[in-house]
Amino acid sequence: MNPTRRGLLVGTAAAAATTALGGCATSGSDADSAGKGAVSAENPLGVPADANLEVVIFKGGYGDAYAVDAGSKYKQKFPKVTVDHKGIQGVGEVLQPRFVADNPPDVVDNSGAGRLDLATLVAAGKLKDLTELLDAPSLDDPSKKVRETLMPGVIEDGSFDGKPLVLNYSSVVWGIWYSKSLFAKHGWTFPKTWDEMLTLNDEIKKAGLHAWTWQGKYPEYLNDPLVSLAAKAGGFELVKAIDNLEPGAWKSPAMTAAAEAIYQLAVRGHIMPGSEGLSHTEAQNAWCKGQVAFIPCGSWLEGEQQAVTPAGFDMVMAPVPSLTSSDKLGDGAVMATSSESFLVPAKAKNAQGGLEFLRILFSKQVARGFAESAKSLPVVAGATDGLTLSSGLGSVAQAVAGAGANVFSYKFRTWYAPLSKAVDDATGELATKRINPAQWAERVQKAADAVAADSSIAKHKR
Repeated sequence: MNPTRRGLLVGTAAAAATTALGGCATSGSDADSAGKGAVSAENPLGVPADANLEVVIFKGGYGDAYAVDAGSKYKQKFPKVTVDHKGIQGVGEVLQPRFVADNPPDVVDNSGAGRLDLATLVAAGKLKDLTELLDAPSLDDPSKKVRETLMPGVIEDGSFDGKPLVLNYSSVVWGIWYSKSLFAKHGWTFPKTWDEMLTLNDEIKKAGLHAWTWQGKYPEYLNDPLVSLAAKAGGFELVKAIDNLEPGAWKSPAMTAAAEAIYQLAVRGHIMPGSEGLSHTEAQNAWCKGQVAFIPCGSWLEGEQQAVTPAGFDMVMAPVPSLTSSDKLGDGAVMATSSESFLVPAKAKNAQGGLEFLRILFSKQVARGFAESAKSLPVVAGATDGLTLSSGLGSVAQAVAGAGANVFSYKFRTWYAPLSKAVDDATGELATKRINPAQWAERVQKAADAVAADSSIAKHKR
């Protein structure tokens, strides 16, 4: 499972969505939505009291219990309506025809493998502006607007050229996971630099274990430590250069050094044989069985693995080590962003109900339940206050706190699906030694240049 990432933009699905939606760019109009009901303190968004609500949720590693909870609370508030909740996978495959036909659900959790391409939805005018929701009073404290209850950066993460069109639910942090009990047993300490990582990998091999595995069928997972290493070395300037499609950014010294670092895992035999052919769950299960010391993943891992993780495993996540001791951002910097993208289609039959559902979903009570069931941090400020956090979730929270201002994220994946796929494909080749770091950088830079030169692709800037 791969939240913003937990759903790789699988090439064929993304291409199909792009082609179909792009060919039907009849600008979505809010005028086609159901009208408003009476606005009041109890119903600030003017939800029609008798309009049914259709909610489609990606049911992956987070499950959908939190969305079911929000739907129940919606039903309590509007007892005359029916809440049609659908927990599915393959969101793009199921919903693409409905977006093309302008007959979408009222709320969509656009996540998972083959999810709809957000950039294409935006370009086709298919998404409702969420400003009305963000300026509405929050469910927890009517004196605060919904926008004032969210963690920093959440609104920006879901905005396109300044317009909020998506609201992400989970605060996702990427790092390297290991078993705290396994490390204690062997007296190992998580490394602070990549050289220390390679040295520790040799010790792990001597202990009869494999140092690394990765979710080989989905190379995006291994891209996360690669681009994290690059960001630490090159700083925020490099991250912006990558997202802004600046010439030569993928061939920068920091990026090529990061590719070399990942390449060394393969060259030195630090990756478990056969990892290339593993799905995310297969690789993660091997790691949970103690066959492997490290696995790269986002902060959803604990929730996704909770049914198969043995007692006493004590999984924890650590920030990707520094590339060198002189990195611009340093050891504690982490890649983090909000994820699990919720949207209200412009052509929704009950758009006001969709906004109200999100107002309920982004309340502390529902978000707290999400943290408990999904073992992940929600973006609602204060939702986890007083909770006893699990081993993995506690380590994620600690990593974010330790990073301070050195939290970074890339936008190119959301903005430019063709580039995202090109990076994934190249990293898969790099990790199997079919190409070297220089060839990796050449391939990815060529893909970035192609996107930059393609006038049919809408461009965004940081």
